[in-house]
Parts: sequence; structure tokens; C-alpha cells
Amino acid sequence: MPRSTSPPVAFHAPMKPPDDPRPSGDRRMARALMEGLSRAGYSPFLASSFKSRDGAGDPAAQTRLIETAEVEAARLIDRLRADPPACWLTYHCYYKAPDLLGPRVAAALGIPYVLVEASHAPGRRDGPHAVFARAAEDAIRAADLILQPNPDDPPAVAPLLKPGARQEALPPFIDTEPFRSADRAAARARLAAAHGLDPAACWCVTAAMMRPGAKSRSYAVLAAALRTLTPDAGRWHLIAAGDGPARAEVAAMFTDLPESRLLSMVGVEAVADLFAAGDIFVWPAVSEAFGFALIEAQTAGLPAIVGDRPGPRSLVRAGETALLAPEGDAGAFAAALRQLVSNPDRRLAMGRAARDHADRRHGMAAGADHLRRALDGLTGRVSGRVQP
Repeated sequence: MPRSTSPPVAFHAPMKPPDDPRPSGDRRMARALMEGLSRAGYSPFLASSFKSRDGAGDPAAQTRLIETAEVEAARLIDRLRADPPACWLTYHCYYKAPDLLGPRVAAALGIPYVLVEASHAPGRRDGPHAVFARAAEDAIRAADLILQPNPDDPPAVAPLLKPGARQEALPPFIDTEPFRSADRAAARARLAAAHGLDPAACWCVTAAMMRPGAKSRSYAVLAAALRTLTPDAGRWHLIAAGDGPARAEVAAMFTDLPESRLLSMVGVEAVADLFAAGDIFVWPAVSEAFGFALIEAQTAGLPAIVGDRPGPRSLVRAGETALLAPEGDAGAFAAALRQLVSNPDRRLAMGRAARDHADRRHGMAAGADHLRRALDGLTGRVSGRVQP
């Protein structure tokens, strides 16, 4: 007899599972993948909440995690053997958080093994992450299909693919509805009143965690760019939504910019209101993989100014929906700001193009369609049915 038209998919996210209480881009992507799988006609279930991440680089800890994973994999094999899922799909596999479960379970059950966002770092095969770097390589070599949302990753991964395995792009996707439906006039009036903002000014908006490292460096580039804006560029505000351990450090970067507001806004509804109220999305994207905020802002109808990296570049149409500035170049970022702050007609035209582009390419329907086309041949499902 044929199986159900909604074949089960065992889902795993060793970096951060979708039920983790801490918000992050990884959790967001894990949740989007599960929703996309459901809309594609599959029945995803969280196979395990086991986390393998070792950020510090402790070989002993990595060995202990591998031993724990062996026990967990044996438990899963025993649990799933009588009725195996159509495939095993793991989101995010790299040298700090390799997939230690999927290859074992999929091989034991005789089912396809799929990775989403796998990266290969040959330079990590020596040093404190060597154990996990090799484990990540083993997972990549075991995969039948690798779907890549980050265009930085495929070239390094390609040499590890086993015969017959394939690697495909998977543009990041979100539920765009909250960002399409927010009320601009109401949101702008509310934020203006609450934070002393000039409604007639050009509002440059962004949303990003305030963490040490790349995020702080992006905020530093943004502050440096804004300092160079002269009065002839027009009246502007920066409204940045975010929080995190580097908040005090980030706030200090903007103390001499009275036009700026740093708001502790988190959650989809708050960010949707911010983007609805804004005029330009701005983010230097230093070392950024891709960034959901860039999709959200375009969906809300905002043109973007972003750092020119492969991930962010893949989410926009340069010159039509966004202006790109060389990564880390505050002067170039400021020049792009001058172009849009002073030109409301161009902002509106780019914003309309951005909304259409984001919804067609990065909406949930687009993501589900990509997943459906990628998985159906692998799992044997044809026209909504699974072959016996």
C-alpha cells in the first residue's frame, strides 16, 4: 500500500532546535524550515533536541558529545525502525556544531539524509575544533542532498560530496504576512510620539542583536557613516531595534548622534511596526551570512542599504531594491545613504520593487515550493503521493 500523502520527515537542528527559548536567526530558520516542510506536504517532527555546539573549542567536550550522540542515535534508531520517516533533514552543520545524529540514523534506517546550510572549514581540521571539524566533514560526505541558503558555502562543500549527491541553493524564506500587513501611518505616528521623532524626516531603520563581534562591528560602521551626513542630505533619524550583551558598547557609539534612537524592541510584531514606519533599511552586514531582517524590511516595502557580501547580495536586486556598499567601508555606506535620504521618489520606487521581490522569492510559499521540488524526487513522492 502507498504511504500517506504527508510523509514524515525527521528534523534536527544541532546548533539550536526550534523549541529553544532564546531567539536567534538559527531558531528562526529552523522554525521556517519546519513550516515550509508542512506547507510542502510533508509532516516534519523534531527527532531530537540534542545540541552538539562547542563554541569554545574543547576537544574533551567534543569527545563527550560524540559519545552522548552515539547513545541518542541508538535510541532513535530503535524508536524509528518499525516505521522509518521519508528522510532525515538536519539544519546547520559546521565545525562548531556538526550533525552527530543524522548520518548514523539515516544509514541504519536506509533513508535519505539531507543537510540544510552545511559549511566546510578545512583550516579547522587542526586546532581546538579538529574533532568536530572532522565530524562535520563526515556528515557532509554522508549527505544525499545539501540545500544551501548561504552562497558562501557551496564551493568549499562541493569536493566532499559523495557520488550521486547534489547541492542546491535554497533562498532563505519567512512568513511575510506580518510585514506586509502592518499599518504604516499608525506605526509611524506611534513611534514618533513615543520617541520624539520628526515624522517628516527620513527614518533609517534596522533590527539586529547587540552582540560582541560582527554585530558590534556593523553598528560601528553604521555610526561612522551617519556622522558624515551633512545637512544637505536632509533631515533623518536612525531607529535601531535590538538588545543583547553589547548594548552598552553599541549605545556608546551613538551618543554623539542625537538623531539616533536605540530601542529594545524584539519580536515579530514590534519589528514589523518599525519596518512599516521606516523609509530605508540600513545594515553594514559585516561578516553576515544572510539576515532575515533584510527580507522582512523589503517585504515591508523598504529599500535597503547593506554591506556587499554574498549572503545579503543574494537577497536583493542591486540597484533596484537595494544599494550595496563594500563591506566595512563607512565612507561608501555614507555615500549610499546620501543617495536615498535626499531622494524620496527613488526610495518609493525601490521600496515597491523590494516588496515584490521579497514576497516572490523569499516568502513561505516560495520556500515550500523549493523544499517540495528538492525532496519529492529524493523521497519517492510523485504528485503528492509516495511510491510504494
